Amino acid sequence: MTESDTSRGPFRQLVFSGGGTRCFWQGGFLDATRDALPVDPERITGVSGGALSAAGFIAHKGHALLEAMVDIFAARDSNVNWHDPAGDGGVTPHQRMYREVVKDVFRGEGVAAVADGPAFQILLGHPPASALGKLTGTLSTAAYEAELHTGGGPHFAWAEKTGVESTLVDARAAARAGDLTDLICAAAAIPPVFEPPLWDGRPVIDGGMVDQAPMPDPDDGRTLVLLTRDYGSVPDLSDRTYLWPSREVPADKIDFTDPADIRRSWEIGEADGRRFLETFKTETNQTEE
Repeated sequence: MTESDTSRGPFRQLVFSGGGTRCFWQGGFLDATRDALPVDPERITGVSGGALSAAGFIAHKGHALLEAMVDIFAARDSNVNWHDPAGDGGVTPHQRMYREVVKDVFRGEGVAAVADGPAFQILLGHPPASALGKLTGTLSTAAYEAELHTGGGPHFAWAEKTGVESTLVDARAAARAGDLTDLICAAAAIPPVFEPPLWDGRPVIDGGMVDQAPMPDPDDGRTLVLLTRDYGSVPDLSDRTYLWPSREVPADKIDFTDPADIRRSWEIGEADGRRFLETFKTETNQTEE
């Protein structure tokens, strides 16, 4: 790397894995490391809940996201709309609550920061073409869960075999067009919990069902990949550093009722970030000697 490259930090690319509310670990980790390391990448990708974390990182809105989620979770005691399952929110409140938080945090300066920030792409998945969009999305979820628990790694092989496709969307362009909220929410559309939205006329499913750590396009330079769980195995590549929580975070992927758990997940991220700083600086010093 050139001197100008290294002044931005050791990583030219940053990848945010999915994981629902577990992604608050990423927020805590970066809060502890972004200035000290520093973390100032040229290209960023996000998938599923990681798309929201990535946008929060770019706009310096991580803490705002945490507090907004804490507030809205505190008002819920159930993940099911028992009183009005046929209402606009559907059987679960997740989709409505998620949109409320994204819309509240990303407006004005938050959207402008993303629009003017580093290259930022969000991965969307697309179910196999069928008139039964919700059904094919649900079947895709079943296939994803099967590979998640048998494949071992964050990069999946099943999607192409079953007709599931994906698109890397330019999030800066979406922000400039006023569509950032729609894009972030579409990225986290887990069937059948969420109604499948459309993006550019195509039905969308959670991009994390295609790849939990999508590389940027173009893919060039040392990359920091922030996973939200231990996958058992990750690729051993000299230009990628995969990191994940030192212990299982308490936040449950789609539990929207426990604000204490997402705070604790953030705090574990902070502690892991401080440990990573110590390890990274020690390894760097030894290399330089």
